[in-house]
Amino acid sequence: MCPTNILTNVALDDASTSGQTSTVGEPTVAVSGNNMFVTGNWFASRSTNGGATWQHVDPFTTLPSAAGGFCCDQIVLHDPRRGLWIWILQYIQQNNTNVFRLAAFRDADFGNPGAWYWWDIGPGTLDAAWSTLWFDYPDAAITEANLHVTFNLFNSANQWQRAVTMRFPLESIAQRQPLGFQYWSTTSNGSLRLTQGAGSIMYWADQNTLSQVRLFAWPDNQNSISWWDINVTAFSTNITSVAPNGVDWLSRTDQRITGACLAQGVITLAWTSGSGPNRPHAYCRVVQINEASKQRVGEPDIFSNDRAWAYPALCATRSGVLGVTAFHGGQDRHPGHVVGVQEPNGSWNTAYSRLGTHSPRDGKWGDYLSCKQDSADGNSLVASGYVLDGGDTRTDIIPRVVRFTHKP
Repeated sequence: MCPTNILTNVALDDASTSGQTSTVGEPTVAVSGNNMFVTGNWFASRSTNGGATWQHVDPFTTLPSAAGGFCCDQIVLHDPRRGLWIWILQYIQQNNTNVFRLAAFRDADFGNPGAWYWWDIGPGTLDAAWSTLWFDYPDAAITEANLHVTFNLFNSANQWQRAVTMRFPLESIAQRQPLGFQYWSTTSNGSLRLTQGAGSIMYWADQNTLSQVRLFAWPDNQNSISWWDINVTAFSTNITSVAPNGVDWLSRTDQRITGACLAQGVITLAWTSGSGPNRPHAYCRVVQINEASKQRVGEPDIFSNDRAWAYPALCATRSGVLGVTAFHGGQDRHPGHVVGVQEPNGSWNTAYSRLGTHSPRDGKWGDYLSCKQDSADGNSLVASGYVLDGGDTRTDIIPRVVRFTHKP
């Protein structure tokens, strides 16, 4: 047994977020020792004392405006090899296109709001034929040498057109050099989820069908991409869960992969599935794939007989213990935020960081969480989450940052 050990469990108050919270919170977090940076749908905050206090970092004004102005989606990462913080921001459409901003600074400048430097990248930057498309729903992760960023691309009618994976040399970002990059795109798979904990190969995945996933690989030292189709036990897209207030809090949830991690030669993927055989409620579908053989080696789902699970994200300690963050709730319990670790027998040991006091009025919850390794202490993990606390409007959302590990 390796039960979950919560080391730090802090809430961000209104001053930390300037009240810019949402039930579609999309929080991400990165940590290096006492330095923490967390983002949400419309806010960002940083701490230099392990989460004891927070300072709001306004994504609308900290950096100059671009395109139609800052929009929503953000991701934050830390590269421990280079002492580099990376902030991905998505901007509003203007003239049927938009940009995302890749901002960065070094460890020594943490806490200095004027230290950010950045590059703006639009769909037309990649391909002139995409100059009337716009980016949405990002993901980001690093290998030893590269930052990988994925986006979906939509047209002016909000119709999905393709998904793209971009690769940026981390050394160029760290040295503020001209940002050369490579990209790959597909019109067959969307919402590509990158693996946390990648080494010299970045893996990402999407579902082909309700019983098959496609796994992609892009080695740091190669320009070509490979992929494999892997059969899995069929799952359902009929995702629903009625909260205590009678609202289906998972009404907008879909089957996109939201968690991916590489640890000890195993690639683990996770997403939300509707109920099925021996799974009476929505649950976290988990598939594990051997990195060497590309064969499925396990399906240790996270499920409950009385409540729903949703929106899993994954990461691992330096020693390979797999961690998860997700939401849990149902008819007798408001949505709560949970973290946990996988035990050696494949089962999951989880604990609430906070149980919500209310459920959302309109059924909106999601779209993703984040789980990362503490860059300064590879034996602990950090997760982002949130709950409704004291009311049921978006301003009652309380983001949380949770550092946790396993008990030997």
